[in-house]
Amino acid sequence: MGGPLRRRGLGQGGGESLAQQARGNTYRAWVTLRTDPTPRDETPRHHRLKGALAHGTHRGRTCEQWQIEVTGGGRIWYLADTSRFTCWITFAGTGHPRATDH
Repeated sequence: MGGPLRRRGLGQGGGESLAQQARGNTYRAWVTLRTDPTPRDETPRHHRLKGALAHGTHRGRTCEQWQIEVTGGGRIWYLADTSRFTCWITFAGTGHPRATDH
């Protein structure tokens, strides 16, 4: 997938497969990451992760970890650094992340 998705990290590794499999949904997820990464009203397709997955660390900063369900199995997980208005993608792929298999 070209354009802004590749430049912002979704076009790498599993994210490229996700973009190829569901181009429109992946684009909508990117727009959501840019405009409303931590929505007040969560949905089954866009919500904060729970338990041990609720937080993650990036460069020494602890952030909330969120998920956008792009397809039935495809997910984007990201850390929302609200103080810096930045999202750090931790997973983007067509298969369900194994970390949730516990």
